[in-house]
Amino acid sequence: MNIVYVVSTGIITLFLALSAYSYVFSSSTIDGVRDLGFPDFFRIQLAILKTLAIVFIVIPKVPAFLKEWSYAGVGFFLITALVAHIVHRDSIALSVLLVFLLLTLGVSYWSLNKI
Repeated sequence: MNIVYVVSTGIITLFLALSAYSYVFSSSTIDGVRDLGFPDFFRIQLAILKTLAIVFIVIPKVPAFLKEWSYAGVGFFLITALVAHIVHRDSIALSVLLVFLLLTLGVSYWSLNKI
């Protein structure tokens, strides 16, 4: 069960780290967030919250309620992103990736509770 947790959590934290980084430093991502209709402050908030989620999910001694809220927040983000990209008529590959990440998040959360 440990390997399932490590791999699934690694995928999620890598996604969160790359996403948070791109929200701040990638002009194409910044423009993409604007094209979806979101303001710049929201992009910065997401970068900060994703970084906090990484810390709360990865550090073992973090209280359980912070881990729970982090998983929920990432789940809400992924669902919101999926809806936004579908409405914006972005590529199906992006929607498939978001569904994969949502399922991976679920596996990470499930396996955390089995450890």
